[in-house]
This record gives sequence, structure tokens and C-alpha cells, in this order.
Amino acid sequence: MYYAGPPARRHINAPEARLGLLAAKSDPPVVHPGDKLERDTSLLGVIHGVHIEPAHEVRKRSISQPVRILLSYDESVYRLDDEKLDLINNTILPEAVHFWERALMVRETKSTIRLSRKCESSQVFVKDHHTHCIDTCRPITMCGEVVVPEDHLDVCRTCNATGHNCGIAEGSKAGPGIDGADFVFYVSAMQTERCHKGLTVAYAAHCQQEAALDRPIAGHANLCPKSISTKPQELETLLSTVKHEILHALGFSVSLYAFYRDENGEPRTPRRSDTGKPFLNEKLQTHQWSENTIRTVVRPYWQVHGGYVERSIQMIVTPRVRAEVQAHFNCPELEGAELEDQGEDGTALTHWEKRVFENEAMTGTHTQNPVYSRITLALMEDTGWYSANYSMAQELGWGRNLGCNFSMKSCKEWISSKSFRLSGKSIHPFCNKVKQDPLQTECTDDRSSVALCNLIKYSQPLPKKYQNFDFIPHVPAGEEQYYGGSVSLADYCPYIQEFTWRARNIVVRGSHCLYEENNPHPDKNFALEKYGPHSRCFDHTNQMWEERTCKQARQWQHWGSGCYRYKCEVGRLHIIVANYTYTCYHAGQEIAIRIIQNDWLHKGALICPPCRDICQAHSSFTLLTTHFGYPDSSRVLLLNLTTRDLDIFPLGSCSTVLPFRDIGIGLHSRIPT
Repeated sequence: MYYAGPPARRHINAPEARLGLLAAKSDPPVVHPGDKLERDTSLLGVIHGVHIEPAHEVRKRSISQPVRILLSYDESVYRLDDEKLDLINNTILPEAVHFWERALMVRETKSTIRLSRKCESSQVFVKDHHTHCIDTCRPITMCGEVVVPEDHLDVCRTCNATGHNCGIAEGSKAGPGIDGADFVFYVSAMQTERCHKGLTVAYAAHCQQEAALDRPIAGHANLCPKSISTKPQELETLLSTVKHEILHALGFSVSLYAFYRDENGEPRTPRRSDTGKPFLNEKLQTHQWSENTIRTVVRPYWQVHGGYVERSIQMIVTPRVRAEVQAHFNCPELEGAELEDQGEDGTALTHWEKRVFENEAMTGTHTQNPVYSRITLALMEDTGWYSANYSMAQELGWGRNLGCNFSMKSCKEWISSKSFRLSGKSIHPFCNKVKQDPLQTECTDDRSSVALCNLIKYSQPLPKKYQNFDFIPHVPAGEEQYYGGSVSLADYCPYIQEFTWRARNIVVRGSHCLYEENNPHPDKNFALEKYGPHSRCFDHTNQMWEERTCKQARQWQHWGSGCYRYKCEVGRLHIIVANYTYTCYHAGQEIAIRIIQNDWLHKGALICPPCRDICQAHSSFTLLTTHFGYPDSSRVLLLNLTTRDLDIFPLGSCSTVLPFRDIGIGLHSRIPT
């Protein structure tokens, strides 16, 4: 990675670039032998066919060069306040770019990259491998919100309306171009209209593709200034967002699927003989991919509340992706990786299906601990433009080895087949505990966070295909169709999820154990929790925690789990509570806690997990090498499920026990683009 110009001063729903603007009504230009007349999609954001090197030379190269990404900043970046600029310039963008430079390799670009200029007309000629505008080029060329520097642009080439008099426009000069890079990434920081949709933090897309193999060579991202947080516990959120957006520009995009190539560099999708491009899908306003890239699969018996419906889904079926999902889910029958079918432009078809891939970072909304898995790296390999360094893949626990019943059927069928009431089996990874007062929290599977089942009641019955319950504990019969998970992109399937505590709709702290900033205020730390890099989530018993003095007693209304320090020594797990160490001898062991702190006697109990859950997994929780030192998290768009002010109840005597209520909570839900 390097920067264009001085990098120092003084990152869901953004639509992907859309294609297919209709040509203006006029007499058709004359096309001569050897020339090609094409619709110019640059007016809608993407320029194709940027000539850099001959295709026969590019094809001969091995895909072994780590991708080199040039960062080019718009002036708006330098208008950020000092703290935000320092964060973006010195940490977030370098870390995000460095991740993909280590994870992806390309065929080396040996020649200078000069980007094409945009045309005023909606049609262009392609002559001698170069795009020619009709009569004139636009005075400026944009990539997203960024004006492409003249230094990065090629000359303006034009023909007249009949395709004659083709050449370099008078007075046009080529810039020095870009050397030593394979992709240029333009970054702006403007509070655009898109920034106000769903509290978007950033959005991105590609804007130019080279001619030899159609690989994106330029893209852009806009960071929304008002959504950039400099809070330490939210830094990894921003980092994950920017990594997500960069990957859209590099290849994970609905507007690029039709341009994917096989391992020999041959197009996966047939091309038109006249333009060399895939056919245009006018309905989707993008180029139409072939069924060996994305296939429509029909599930005729999709189980829902009260019966079955037919469900059509779109799946990436390229070879490496298919092999990876079959291995991940342990389902040899699985056709491919399911794509998201909900959301607005920029969400549907451009992300993995949330129900199937929950915390994979390339799903359409990030809820907790996003990871870039082998499945996403496999997709980038199946573009034909990259090879992947799979040592950079992060472990995806969701759905692992759960088989075809999980990956090919509805969560309703999974829940029904494993319902405790019917078989005594766990419905994990889904859940059926309605969020209510008092709150009963749990731990995430990796014990990195205190969490809640995100099952809530809606004001209206859910659409039939999203009704996932015939029975819910403590819910009156006949009302099941009103209940679903709070994450709509997961088909309203409920699951255990991180959350945030807040007062008067202001975030106070999160529930991720590894962040010291999430520690409760000492006066409100009934369960003696301790958040930090050496902490994990442990379950409480089914009794509320209490605080007592000689004159007062109060109970913590929200209980069920908490974050505590731990250590693994001499083959055993040790839990540390308020500097007292308790040894776990077996799973399920209850540890009674009786500790005086701040003049209160704290009473409660913890349950020992299996030692392997903590001591064999703790080495995977490694901290990043940035000076902030925080592990991967996600950016957070809060879904406010309830808001409650803090109430303290004075107590009259030792025998009186009244509830102590905490502040409101919100479940994490953020929408990448």
C-alpha cells in the first residue's frame, strides 16, 4: 500500500454502481469493420475496457503478486477534525488495505495505469483497443464522490458521430499515470445523502475495469464523517466496515458477477460478439451472469408456521465456493453459497445470506464479531482475478458441521426438529427465549460476549415465509406469528446476539468482554464483572445476584451471565472475581461468590464451563498489532428495543429485597453496503 500525494495532514446501504443507461434518441452512428459501438456505462459510474497491457501478455502471468493498493485522498478527508483524520489516515485505512494486500494476490500489473475519461455521450466507439467518446469527453472524471486527478487520466480520444475522424482530442494530454500498483482506491469523507440512510458509516464500489480480463482497477469509498467514532471500543467496528467496503470494490459485487473468469482466464459468462461484454439485464440494470456463476435454486418444501411454502434462492455455485461451503456445513449436497434476498439496492445479491452465514463479514448486516472466512476468500479466487492466502481466513463458527438440514432448510424446520419439547435436543444456534423483563443474558458460543436471544414481538404478523415458530415458551398459542428475530435479513430467525447498554438512548457500554471500556460503573457492578483482554463470558446460576449491607439489600434484575478474568494453569481453568481466584474442577460446577466490595456483600454464583471452551480456544483471541490493541469487532447501528432510565431503589432493612434495574439495552445491528 502507498499513497498518492501526502497521506498526512497539515468504513450495512449504498447501492452498487448500476449499468445500462439508455442511449439518447438520435440517428444511429455508423459502425465500421474492426470498430465496436457500445453503450457507455460510465455515465452510471463504471468505465469498462481500460487498456493497460495486451490480454495475451496478462494471461501468461501467474496470480502470485500480492495486490498493491494505492490510496488517493479527496480533499474532504483533510477537512475531518484532527482526531478523526489521525484515526482514518494512520490506523483504519492502512490496516484495512494491509489486510487485503496480505490476503489476495493478482497477476502483476507491469505497465502504467492510466484511467479512462468519461464521455458526454451515452455511446462510445472502441477502436484499436481504446474507448473513444463521440465528439467530446467530460471535463472531469468522477470515481464515486471523488474527482479523479488529471495525473491519473489518459488522453481524451474521440470520433465523430459516424465513427470517422478518430484520434486524440486537440489539446488533450495524458497524465504520468500510476506505477507500482494494481488497484487505486479513492477515498472521500463527505456527509452525503447516502450517509443518512440507516446511519451508514461508509459505502464503496468499483468505477473502472481493465480491458484484458475485466478486473477492477479503480474504486472508491466515502466515509460518513458524522458516523466515524473515535471511541476505543468502536475502532475495530470501523476497521471491519472499511475492509468490507474495499472487498466490494475489489470484486464482491452484483455488478461484477458477469465478468468473473475461470482459472484459465476464460469468461464464466458468455460474451456478446459485437462488444465482448456480457448481455445486459435491463430489469436489474446490470450485466447478466451465467448459471455457472449464480444459479436460481427452488426449495419446494420450505417449512413455515402451519405448513410449507415454495422458496427460490440465488446461490454462488462457482467451484471453490461450492467446495468450501460443503466442507464448512458438512453437506455434500449443498449447491453453493446462498446470497441475500432482502434489503435495498446494494444489499440483496451483493452479500451472503444472513440466516446461513450470520457473522461472516460479507453478510448484509453486521451484528457481532464479523470474520472474513475461507468462503469469502474462495469467492475472490473464483473471480479469476485473485488467488487467496487462506492463512488470513478467520474462523467462522456459525453453522459449522451442522449438516444439510441446517444449510438447506428453514430455521423453522431446524427449530421444530430439535425443539426441547419434542426431542430434548438443543435448537442451537437459534433460540426461543423472548427478550423481556427481567433480562436473562447468556454467553455467545465463543464466550467473547454477554448476549441475549434477539427474539422479539412485532406489532403485525410476520410474512408467512418468515413465521418460524409453532410453539414459543410463555407465549400464548395463536400469537406465534407475531414473534421473530430482530435481524430481518436473517429471515427473522432468532439467535444469541451481543447488545449494548444505554441510558436515554445514549450508548453507555457494550457487552463484548474484551473491551475495558465496557466495565460497569463500580456502584452498579452487582455481579463483580471485569471486562478486558483477559476476560471471557461465564454463566450465572438461575438466582439473581444480590448486594447486602446490615440495613439494605437489593437484587440485580438482569442476570444470567457476566464477563470475568480467567487463567489456564496446570491443566485447569481458574476464574478470577474481584482478585479472588476460583478453580474449576469439572463442567457444570457451581462456584458460590461471597465478596465484600464497596461496603456491600455481593452474593451470587458462577457455573464452570468445559475447560476446553476457554483454555483451548483462548489462544485464538489474539489482539491486532495496531497501537489501539483491540480484537476484531464490528461497527454498530443500534436497534433500540427498549430504553429505560436508571432507577435506584432505597431499601429499608436487611430483610427487605427490592429490585435494582439497569439501563435500557439495544441489540447490535449494522448495515454494511
